[in-house]
Amino acid sequence: MQNIGMSSKLDNVCYDIRGPVLKHAKRMEEEGHKILKLNIGNPAPFGFDAPDEILVDVIRNLPTSQGYCDSKGIYSARKAVVQHYQRKGIRSLDVEDVYVGNGVSELIVMAMQALLNNGDEMLIPAPDYPLWTASVALSGGNPVHYLCDEQSDWYPDLDDIKKKITPKTRGIVLINPNNPTGAVYSRDFLLEVIEIARQHKLIIFADEIYDKVLYDGATHTSVATLTEDVLVMTFNGLSKAYRVCGFRGGWMFLTGPKHLAQGYVNGLELLSSMRLCANVPMQHAIQTALGGYQSINELILPGGRLLE
Repeated sequence: MQNIGMSSKLDNVCYDIRGPVLKHAKRMEEEGHKILKLNIGNPAPFGFDAPDEILVDVIRNLPTSQGYCDSKGIYSARKAVVQHYQRKGIRSLDVEDVYVGNGVSELIVMAMQALLNNGDEMLIPAPDYPLWTASVALSGGNPVHYLCDEQSDWYPDLDDIKKKITPKTRGIVLINPNNPTGAVYSRDFLLEVIEIARQHKLIIFADEIYDKVLYDGATHTSVATLTEDVLVMTFNGLSKAYRVCGFRGGWMFLTGPKHLAQGYVNGLELLSSMRLCANVPMQHAIQTALGGYQSINELILPGGRLLE
C-alpha cells in the first residue's frame, strides 16, 4: 500500500497557535517546565467561569435539544441576535439573515468557502488571527495582508489597503477589537474603511468577538451600524465575553444591500444545510447571554482593566 499524503489543498494553510507552537509547549511541560498558555483566548482555565444563568438555561433545555434544528439555528437564538443588534442601531436585520454556528471559527470558514473562487483575494490585517489567513487559503483564495503599524497604535494603514486592492479583491477583513494587538478602531476610521469598500464594491468581514473586552475606556462601534449601502458580514459569539469557549457558540449575519448578494446567500445556505445544524444545546445560551444581565461588567474595573 502506498503512503497516504496530505491534500494539496492544505499546502498554504497554517494554524501555528494550535499546531507546532502548542506541540512544543506540551513537550516542555513533559520535561517539567511550567507553561502559561496564551496562544488562544480561553478564559475558563484562567478562572473566568461562565455565568450561572447560562449554565442553568442550557441544562434546563437539554430535554428539548436532542434533535436537529433549522440549519441556520433555533429561532429564539437568531431572534435574540437580531434584537441585540437592533438596540445597537442596525435596522435592516432579519432573523433569516442570521446564521448560528459551532463557534465563529466554523462560520469564518463557511463565509470564505461560499464566496471565493480560486485566485480571488481577501485583504487581511497583519498581524492577524491566523484562522482568517488559513480559511482564505483553504477556500482557494489568496490572503493579501495589509499593515497594522505599532507606531500608529496598531491601526491599519489605509494607504496600504488601497494599494493592495486589485480586480480580484473580494473583501476586507476587520478584526475589531483586534486580535492579537488589542487595538479598537474609532468611528471615523471605520467610516474610512467603509468608503474604500464602497468605492471598490467589496464586502467587509467584521470579526467582533472581543467587542465587550475593552481596555482603558475604549468604546467599540459595530461596523454594520455605520452603513446601509455596503455589504457587511458581522461575526460574534459566546466564547470570550461569556466565557464558554467549549460550548462552540457563534453567529454571523449579513447587512447592507442583500439583494446584490443572493448568490452568496444561496451558497451560505447550502453550506449550512450540509452540516445540518450547529449543536443545539449551546444555542439556548444565546438568548440568555444577549438578553440577560451582562455579567462581564463585574469583571471589568473602572477604566477598562480586567479584575485580577
